[in-house]
Amino acid sequence: MQSQTPVTEPSTAPSAVPYFRRLAAAGAVAAVLALATAGPAAAHISVDPGEAEQGGYTTIDVKVPNERDDASTVKVELTFPADHPLSSVMPQPVPGWEVKVTKTEPAEPVEAHGRKLTEVPSKITWTETGGGIEPGTFQQFPVSVGKLPEDTDQLVLKAVQTYSSDEVVRWIEEPPAEGEGGEEPEHPAPVLNLVPPADGGHGGDADAGDEARTDRAADGTTTETTAQGEAGGAADASDTTARVLAVTGIAVGAAGVAFGVLAGRRRTS
Repeated sequence: MQSQTPVTEPSTAPSAVPYFRRLAAAGAVAAVLALATAGPAAAHISVDPGEAEQGGYTTIDVKVPNERDDASTVKVELTFPADHPLSSVMPQPVPGWEVKVTKTEPAEPVEAHGRKLTEVPSKITWTETGGGIEPGTFQQFPVSVGKLPEDTDQLVLKAVQTYSSDEVVRWIEEPPAEGEGGEEPEHPAPVLNLVPPADGGHGGDADAGDEARTDRAADGTTTETTAQGEAGGAADASDTTARVLAVTGIAVGAAGVAFGVLAGRRRTS
């Protein structure tokens, strides 16, 4: 009798390969979205804290990240709005940077502690003297500012960043106001939001140190300082969150791709 070869019925069980392929694709998309979300949050020039009391004095850190892989940041310029002039702008010395405060004549004299100022700070320029901000790093420039205006809820501080490659990036686009929604511009200007004083008074007016600093800052039109202090500061919480999201997205994407490849190999072997 002739033997018969058993016939194997084709499997009707669903293959795991399509599932893993979908997982790999989803992971890759997650990684791309995470990077797209983290990029703008970590790249532009900003001020920290981003909020201060109207009518007072405060110290802000101008945070400048380097977003180029082949050039260092060698100059940073920060311009103060002419329609809301400040009587006092005092930068803290930063190692490796020369700082210059430029003053201009306001449309009307600015009153500060019984004095009428005919010249007010209009711009700060930091120029590197020791290598600048290298790729993959950032620098913070502390600045004491005041008296903050009481008739506006924000100060738009336009900035210009110059690289060693002679590239100039202008962070001068005004972002949408809070509550208005809309997309963030490609090159948003740093913004200091202003809120009413917590005690209903004039925030910081009673600070004798600020008054003395304002009087000293009223003399002279230009201040130049070779940085000799110690710069401090840590990354903003928003930047840290964005970077964590980016790393998480990349990890998820890599895991999905790996699952897809392994599943395909099992199927073909």
